[in-house]
Amino acid sequence: VQLQASGGGLVQAGGSLRLSCVASGRTFTTTGMGWFRQAPGKEREFVAAISASGSTTLYQDSVKGRFTISRDNAKNSGYPQMNNLRPDDTATYYCAARSSLAPTMSRGNYDYWGRGTLVTVSS
Repeated sequence: VQLQASGGGLVQAGGSLRLSCVASGRTFTTTGMGWFRQAPGKEREFVAAISASGSTTLYQDSVKGRFTISRDNAKNSGYPQMNNLRPDDTATYYCAARSSLAPTMSRGNYDYWGRGTLVTVSS
């Protein structure tokens, strides 16, 4: 699976961004998808994940109520809608896919990774 993330940019605190991840090379409808982020000097951390069908979602506590993850299997795409952004959301965001229907918070359980897209939130 090849993954291409896009949609990052500079936004003021309180603003919104919608990232996109387009997948190719595998039947997308059997692929769980996740988003992770990595701030400078920190480890990559889980943000959100969604099952292959879209019926199950998982979120890191700090983004609950602000981020919403979705997917459009007809377009082989996944999207986190990020609202009420804060400066501590600043990071490079990565999409990931796994050869399983279920989502997971575990970084090691994802088989495929895309290049990141940078999100910068100014105060």
